[in-house]
Amino acid sequence: MSIGLLNCGAHPAAAYDHSPQFSDGRFHNPVAKTSLGFGRTVGALWRFLFDKPADASPQAPIPVQSLTRQALLDAPDDSLWRLGHSTMLLKLDGHFWLTDPVFSERVSPMSFMGPKRFHAPPLSIDALPPITGVIISHDHYDHLDHAAVMALAPKVQHFVTALGVGDRLIGWGIPAAKVTQLDWWQEARVEGLKVVATPAQHFSGRGLSDGNRTLWASWVIDTGRTRIFFSGDSGYFDGFARIGERYGPFDLSMIETGAYDADWPDVHMQPEQSLQAHLDVRGRVLMPIHNGTFDLALHPWTEPFERITALAAAQGVALTAPQMGERLDIRTPAPSTHWWRQGLLTGE
Repeated sequence: MSIGLLNCGAHPAAAYDHSPQFSDGRFHNPVAKTSLGFGRTVGALWRFLFDKPADASPQAPIPVQSLTRQALLDAPDDSLWRLGHSTMLLKLDGHFWLTDPVFSERVSPMSFMGPKRFHAPPLSIDALPPITGVIISHDHYDHLDHAAVMALAPKVQHFVTALGVGDRLIGWGIPAAKVTQLDWWQEARVEGLKVVATPAQHFSGRGLSDGNRTLWASWVIDTGRTRIFFSGDSGYFDGFARIGERYGPFDLSMIETGAYDADWPDVHMQPEQSLQAHLDVRGRVLMPIHNGTFDLALHPWTEPFERITALAAAQGVALTAPQMGERLDIRTPAPSTHWWRQGLLTGE
């Protein structure tokens, strides 16, 4: 294994101080986030807790293609499986990689309440083959799952995270030698794979007092033959164009398309912006992610799929939205089957 540039688990303070994103003890976006104010914040919380649309969650089981370890081992290189939300399993040059692995039933600090999965993962952590690397975009509960990280740790060779997130993992008991933390525009090389932390416009924190103590990032994943963009979570901003200029074009762009609302435009994109982000990074095929697994917003759960599909068709953009567990050929992905329409709202 070769790891490039930065392993800052042992000396986080020095690494943070050298980050252009870090000041006054916290990380910051280049452009300050718009404040909702007290009234709108309370109103948004009220709507989220008590005024959800009936179709914010599916009324019947989501179709999931179950997976086995042998099927993964037998699959060709440049394969991708969507396991849910922003959790992707990739097979690249004989190595398996995971993005933002979330396997728990709820994305919450409490196991008995909070957003609950629409579907079970297509396979268990125990059934996964050895994992060369895990890429973690930021520390929110729907992207950083403590139980999953601890269960995965024995079979993961390396964790690559945004700056500061790795210190959380080390604090949980992950050996520092397994953790590489990157600031924006820094890269790591693991078993020949280039992984680059690129900018995103978001925020971080897992409690009431730790807001923005860790960084958030999007990611470039490059084998030298196949290039993938993983947006993590982000509002729309000019950083996507800069990423496209430096690292595009991409065979596949996995772009956040879901859990959006007019009240938080700085940190999550509307589908129109997701499509523009795909064009900005110079993606060839768009794969909408951050949808279909958890109820994290106020829109119908199928809306992100429907809106981005219509927008892509109108602009002649190739789009793929595989079922959970379905194998996707990264270089020649199959078009969407509109699986989310299969009687899910009526239960038929």
